[in-house]
Amino acid sequence: MKEPSSPSGRPQSQHRPASGAANDEELKKRIAEELALERARRDSEAQKRRLKQEQMYVRDEFGKILERERISSNEHLTRAILRERAATEEERQKAQRFAKQLEEKDRELKKHDAYYKEQLARLEERSAQFYKVTTEQYQKAADEVSTRFKRYECHPICADLQDKILQCYRQHAQETLSCSALASQYLRCVNHAKQQSMLGRGG
Repeated sequence: MKEPSSPSGRPQSQHRPASGAANDEELKKRIAEELALERARRDSEAQKRRLKQEQMYVRDEFGKILERERISSNEHLTRAILRERAATEEERQKAQRFAKQLEEKDRELKKHDAYYKEQLARLEERSAQFYKVTTEQYQKAADEVSTRFKRYECHPICADLQDKILQCYRQHAQETLSCSALASQYLRCVNHAKQQSMLGRGG
């Protein structure tokens, strides 16, 4: 059914009471506040999620940094340990080589010392033999010379006649013929002595 129209032919607007309009405004206000609170809550939750994500990101990045630092520190420590071990091993090898060289030097010195001692002993033995042979040869030669050549003892021949002739010449310096008899006697004495000497050697 159609509602009755106004005399002018237009529908008449219905007027709500004043209390109903107030309730609508209050409802709209409450709805707007609730919507604002909901948006604020959603914004707060979104902000919390972003903050949490940022915290997780920072924590992850910080953990990665710490892990890299730990790995780098371990690598440095490992390299330092390896270098120290290498240096220690090198020093040990050097010490072993030096000890080996000292042992070789000691063996060489002992070998040379033994060789020199042996040569010295041989030289001493040869010197002793040479001295012995030389002494024996010298003694033998001295004995042979002493046997072959006896010491010759010189005795004046006709010494008494020599004295008489000298005395006569002094006394008769101007008359030497006065001593001719003594001179003849002296010559006969000398010739006799020579003959006796020759007979002694021949016998």
